[in-house]
Amino acid sequence: MGGENGGEVGKKVRRKFAVLLCAEESEYVKKVYGGYFKVFVGLLGEEGETWDVYRAARRELPCMEDVGTYDGFVITGSCNDAHGDDQWINDLVSFLKALDSLKKKVLGVCFGHQILSRALGGKTGRAKKGWDIGVTCIHPSHSTFKLLASLRIPSHLRVIECHRDEVWQLPPHAEVMASSEKTGVEMFRCGDHIMGIQGHPEYNKDILLHLVDRLLQRNLIQTCHAEAAKASLDAREPDQEAWKRLCKGFLKGHISW
Repeated sequence: MGGENGGEVGKKVRRKFAVLLCAEESEYVKKVYGGYFKVFVGLLGEEGETWDVYRAARRELPCMEDVGTYDGFVITGSCNDAHGDDQWINDLVSFLKALDSLKKKVLGVCFGHQILSRALGGKTGRAKKGWDIGVTCIHPSHSTFKLLASLRIPSHLRVIECHRDEVWQLPPHAEVMASSEKTGVEMFRCGDHIMGIQGHPEYNKDILLHLVDRLLQRNLIQTCHAEAAKASLDAREPDQEAWKRLCKGFLKGHISW
């Protein structure tokens, strides 16, 4: 049964959000961090809010009758391909189209970023430059940098990345917000209610190191990928506080588009 309540942050409920969990969590993440749901609430949650989790990868999604009770939705990463044809992915695409038509706030991260693009009419696929794992510096566009000036966002944003797919083509009426040397669409938005981020603002270094080891054990990446990722983690720190301000600012409606 979906809609598991993550509890109230504080005593008075003022706003309500849902995380659409698209990943099957490792025992390590569940044991150390309480699962990705709690990781996202740690990034985005504030006092007085209620956060629920729906396990989208198990075909759990909010009923349309309940959608109106939510102020916003967050779509997580996944080891699945956003261009895949699994039933739960098709269900999620249909659900996201409905959220878009209702102009609900939706933040997509990694797989979530890609599936948002697909749902709104864009195209996704394997990244033309291969895996991007580690701390990547992304470059907000000039208009994005001006737009986010009140949030004190640096002109070059470091973020933890772990992906081999990317957005190939934006949906109609979407705008690229940031790019990097490897990835043309690091961030995009549609109006003031849809935003996608290819990186992982919610990750810390420990989570990524654990994930790199898992990918290596499953032969999904080569040793050179793992070594490069670990070297980037040693050399650079992600701008986690800036990402927190940006993601919260979008989801809570604090950005004047």
